[in-house]
Amino acid sequence: MTAFLPLETFVDLRTILDESKFTHDNVFSYLGNGLSRWLAAVLADLGVNESPKIFGTVHPGAFVSGAVYIAEGAVVEPTAMITGPCYIGPEVEVRHGAYIRGNVYAGKGAVIGHTSEIKGSVLLDGAKAAHFAYVGDSFLGQDVNLGAGTKLANLKLRGTEVKYTCPREAKRVASGLRKFGAVIGDRCETGCNAVLSPGTLLLPGTAVMPAMHYQGTLKSGVAKP
Repeated sequence: MTAFLPLETFVDLRTILDESKFTHDNVFSYLGNGLSRWLAAVLADLGVNESPKIFGTVHPGAFVSGAVYIAEGAVVEPTAMITGPCYIGPEVEVRHGAYIRGNVYAGKGAVIGHTSEIKGSVLLDGAKAAHFAYVGDSFLGQDVNLGAGTKLANLKLRGTEVKYTCPREAKRVASGLRKFGAVIGDRCETGCNAVLSPGTLLLPGTAVMPAMHYQGTLKSGVAKP
């Protein structure tokens, strides 16, 4: 049985460029195998098969391969590596040394910065992982800002199924996923060198202080050591 987290609990899709692409109301439709299927459909609608379609600027020295769509106005800087399947929206910045490792959706104006690594994740419009971040199997809402060195861990040390704390009932729920990082709502922030454990949920407008390890569900305010 697929776990269920209402997408509307975390994001307001009415204000993003590609609202019509997000036809599912369950966050888990955009994680794991659900993300693979959804992204494949998005790319197919754009005519992307096994080779990149590039309308933005890809500088010499960048590496782009596989089913990748790069929209007009996007910029991929030298030494960045993008492996499909991947959607890079308008005005997205993929900076020097970034590594996009498949099954990634980056909405308008998102930033994937220097030495940041992203895999199996959605970044909605304006979401930023600008410096030294790791984002694994996660969903980031609009205008999320990950401070330098933020890590969204996606795999438990023992490799068992990831659970999360339900925002409504405060009970632990099985996600059905062995790899599941975080769901981060609109306008959330993490301080530099923050680490979020697998299955972390941050509701809109919340924040995690610098150099902090956080695990659980943050409904309001700022998590402090």
